[in-house]
Amino acid sequence: MKYYRLNNRITAPKVRLIGEKGEHLGIVETSSALQLAREKELDLVEIGPKADPPVAKIIDFGQFKYDLKKKGGGQKAKQKAGGIKGIRLTPRMAQHDLGLRVKRAKEFLKEGKKIKIEMVLRGREKAHFDLARDLINRFITELGQDIKIEQPVQKQGGRLTVIVGK
Repeated sequence: MKYYRLNNRITAPKVRLIGEKGEHLGIVETSSALQLAREKELDLVEIGPKADPPVAKIIDFGQFKYDLKKKGGGQKAKQKAGGIKGIRLTPRMAQHDLGLRVKRAKEFLKEGKKIKIEMVLRGREKAHFDLARDLINRFITELGQDIKIEQPVQKQGGRLTVIVGK
């Protein structure tokens, strides 16, 4: 969070003062601006330190910090999540399970996401990479004709991966 000088920490001799309702009160001595803020039981906050003279506002600093935090949280919520979704397959997968994974993958593609199809081979399954590759290729063909292979099937240790998109 940005650092704000408040009340007695403001070092400038004069400030451009803004009232609690946003009205401009002109350029005043810092001591008189501080006195005005105390009378209203609020804080004097330096919001524009680089201006000449610095801009200070009479506000409730706790409420000001809360509003800044809420505004920042909204931006975080609107950020787009990662563009790649993962689908994990196994060589012993039943046809029904494979169909469910295809259905879910099609939904991801409609949302505009890319899909990382991953198959982990364990133990004796590692001796049958050709069967695993065939299963992945069958999965890709079931997704449809308009599928673009972003990254071809790669063997990484005991795992096969491929990235597809629209």
